[in-house]
Amino acid sequence: MKTETKMTDVAAYVADVGRRARSAARAMARAETRAKNGALKAIASDLNAQREALARANAADLEAGAAKGLDAALLDRLELTPARIDAMIAGLEQIAALSDPIGAITDLDYRPSGIQVGRMRVPLGVIGIIYESRPNVTADAAALCLKAGNATVLRGGSEAFQSNQAIAASIHRGLRTAGLPADAVQVLATTDRAAVGAMITDPEHIDVIIPRGGKGLIERISREARVPVIKHLDGICHVYIDDKADADKAVAIAVNAKTQRYGTCNTMETLLVAEPVARPLLSRIGAALVAKGVEIRGCEKTREILADARPATDADWGTEYLAPILSIRVVPGMDTAIEHIEVHGSHHTDTIVTEDYSRARRFLREVDSSSVMVNASTRFADGFEYGLGAEIGISTDKFHARGPVGLEGLTSQKFVVLGDGHIRE
Repeated sequence: MKTETKMTDVAAYVADVGRRARSAARAMARAETRAKNGALKAIASDLNAQREALARANAADLEAGAAKGLDAALLDRLELTPARIDAMIAGLEQIAALSDPIGAITDLDYRPSGIQVGRMRVPLGVIGIIYESRPNVTADAAALCLKAGNATVLRGGSEAFQSNQAIAASIHRGLRTAGLPADAVQVLATTDRAAVGAMITDPEHIDVIIPRGGKGLIERISREARVPVIKHLDGICHVYIDDKADADKAVAIAVNAKTQRYGTCNTMETLLVAEPVARPLLSRIGAALVAKGVEIRGCEKTREILADARPATDADWGTEYLAPILSIRVVPGMDTAIEHIEVHGSHHTDTIVTEDYSRARRFLREVDSSSVMVNASTRFADGFEYGLGAEIGISTDKFHARGPVGLEGLTSQKFVVLGDGHIRE
């Protein structure tokens, strides 16, 4: 079992990890696609061979977590079941099958001077990823960063220390098998919280930070980081049912957006319904939600229609429940719905259900979210569903990436100029 490294100077340790990552990043930037894919396949093979070791490490984490009083939901996120190990392995193989974005040149065009100017896709460099609970993120994040030609420094939650170290061992063996530097993926060997502070204030060695975890963690990183951050704070997603909506579509979309999965960032947390259609539609939607065990919190007009609904407070409109709870508000029309989304939303994913083409186009134009949809469940806001393959998260920022962050989101671009002895006159 891996023993945690005890240290007196966490900042010095993190800086040393960063220096080694910076060196590895140069090797990864020039690595051929064949070598990167070979590493991903070798990691997948090693994880499969190390199932018993992974199970033992995870059992130690689960035992320690139970002793610390972690609740059932956190223990569930922490557990590495055989199916979750299968999913890690499949994810690595899927990423290996994706097209390599590095080196691709686009927009190549001749200028009047005779030179050609285009843009080349390049790695970001060293990516620091700070995450909680789920040890499978170690493999997923490492694989995406690796395929995009980056080095990565991973700081997982203390509750998953043994599991993360066991996965890291497989990653290092796979990298060496493919002839790539093991330092291309480093999992910090300390649970000291000071390591987070050291990572996010080290722009010399880390080019970007990606936090994955609770709101408190992400707010702290956003506030204190001196390194650029790709983040999302909340997934407060809305479905607005317009008075020109098809009733059957509206019911299906609203129920799916809330109940297909409760604990995801693209799950609907607030339903907005135009007043002219509120009574017939909410009667149907409410019955379907209650049958699935969803607690409804509503405005006054909602409660006139749904007698079992609890009163919604001002706090409810800005709450990401991640649970079978839904806030419902009856609104006069689309103007109020858009205003509500702007005031209370998190710029993640919002959808309109309508058969009115002009209203749909206006909603797409005016709602300022990373994903805006027409007649579709918010649950589609996902890298795989968008055809991007695996994702490292969904960004609600406007720079550098927005929406699901897949391989391309882990790269940048540089201008390339092709000439043949051209000089500027």
